[in-house]
Amino acid sequence: MGKEQKSPDHVAIIMDGNGRWAQKRGRPRLFGHHAGAKRVREIVEACPGFGVKYLTIFAFSTENWKRTQTEVSGLMSLFRRYITKEARALRDEGVRVRFIGDRLRLDKKLQALMDELEVLTQENDKVHLTIALNYGGRDEVARAVKRLAQDVAAGLLDSDTVDEETLPRYLDTCVLPDPDLVIRTSGEARISNFLLWQSAYAEYEFIDTLWPDFDAELFGEIVDRYAGRDRRFGSVDTAAE
Repeated sequence: MGKEQKSPDHVAIIMDGNGRWAQKRGRPRLFGHHAGAKRVREIVEACPGFGVKYLTIFAFSTENWKRTQTEVSGLMSLFRRYITKEARALRDEGVRVRFIGDRLRLDKKLQALMDELEVLTQENDKVHLTIALNYGGRDEVARAVKRLAQDVAAGLLDSDTVDEETLPRYLDTCVLPDPDLVIRTSGEARISNFLLWQSAYAEYEFIDTLWPDFDAELFGEIVDRYAGRDRRFGSVDTAAE
């Protein structure tokens, strides 16, 4: 008798391939980023039907500042427009939005829009959408360790009690469950500094599809494949022996 199949509670996505998608069509990279932003809405709306409660998307990494000034400026403008345009729809559809990453390098207007969207949707519970913006896994851990060290220095935390259950309380994702499934689009098979601590036991799917072509049907197929996996978290399935 097999174990009951279960959909992932938390799916994280590295949304890769916008630039290549645009270039294949002879268009500038920002055209692909706009197409990718539109695809987010479809995947968010599909989550409840697939049993996915939490969705985390990698929108802009700490390394993405190395791109051309034109592309970076265009992306920041896109983020501002996306938040402004989608805010009320996200609220009305029961989506709670959170942002993770270091906000200090982002412009003040964008920071204000992020804060407003979080407050606007804070009572929602249908889908928890987390947007990683100016986010890097190593940067997140470094910031968490700094806050932990400050608490130790202030006498708020005993260093002898620090263990692997302590650090997660200082991470950007402290109120979220760890991801069960991480998907990366565009054919690249690397994790690119995304949710390094949180994904220690996540299942991974690396697919060739470029992000603007990633639709709800494909999302459902990947969720179904996840449900068939045997997740033992280091233990042994004695029933199979």
